[in-house]
Amino acid sequence: MKDISTSEDDSNLLVMVIDTNPFEWEHPSAPLKLNEALQHILAFMNAHLAGRHDNKLAVIASHVGVSKFLYPTPNEPIPGGKALTKKDANAYQNFKVVDDAVLEGIKRLLADPKPTLEEKDLGSSKIAASLSLGLCYINQTLKLDALGHIKPRMLVLTVSPDSSSDYIPIMNCIFSAQKANIPIDVCKIWGEDAVFLQQAAHITEGIYMRPNDPRGLLQVLMFSFLPDMFARNYLYLPGQDQVDFRAACFCHKKIVDIGFVCSVCLSIFCSFSPVCSTCRTKFAFQPLLNPARRLGAKSGASNPGSPRPSTPTTPSQ
Repeated sequence: MKDISTSEDDSNLLVMVIDTNPFEWEHPSAPLKLNEALQHILAFMNAHLAGRHDNKLAVIASHVGVSKFLYPTPNEPIPGGKALTKKDANAYQNFKVVDDAVLEGIKRLLADPKPTLEEKDLGSSKIAASLSLGLCYINQTLKLDALGHIKPRMLVLTVSPDSSSDYIPIMNCIFSAQKANIPIDVCKIWGEDAVFLQQAAHITEGIYMRPNDPRGLLQVLMFSFLPDMFARNYLYLPGQDQVDFRAACFCHKKIVDIGFVCSVCLSIFCSFSPVCSTCRTKFAFQPLLNPARRLGAKSGASNPGSPRPSTPTTPSQ
């Protein structure tokens, strides 16, 4: 059934978040290097821009410790007054502008000193910060669109594992995107499933995929993530059979299977606390004993259903 909120005449705004974590891309077991993956990603960007003359694109790099726009770049003074992108008769100029901006931005990020091994949350990139930047950019673009013909969506290309400390910021971004009807697509290029991003794709009605062979990344991007929201109404797209809805506790930032939830602010904790550290609510009750202690307490008590032993009584004189 056709979605009345979208039309084939609408332009599409695609905000891409590229994980540039050097700890993952330069790992010896990585099936795909960053420079090889960029060739696939740049071809996908050009295909999106070629879909319609008014399609828009924004690219954000999610690096270790920093999140930065790669395209469009902020207005910076040009050294010598010359254009940064040279004209090439064998290339479409709009494609070349985007490609040069993305490659130059990633080159500058990788040229910076690497984070030290002692830094907190080693190996995690700023996915939450990149999602926040993308949502702010979408909100600014939609305010300038008086006719309301721009349909935004986000695509996250990640290789980093989940960072439990980013649970709260990521969930805030997820609910903001859900309220604004912005789908978040996620492509986990390799590695274990990203639990938080898997939830993001499920809640915002986006697409989550983990390619079987990362060397075929371009094929996955073109056939699964290139169709816009209008075309998806007529396509059978890949879905998720199972979604991991585990959360991270607010106290130690650890992913937990079973925890304690504050009845006032819904904060999650891995252990019981008489005072909620988020909203400072005091709880007057104590948590239930664990099953082992409860069984031990019952074994020492008498069974109320069993007959009590009779005690001899002395006859009255």
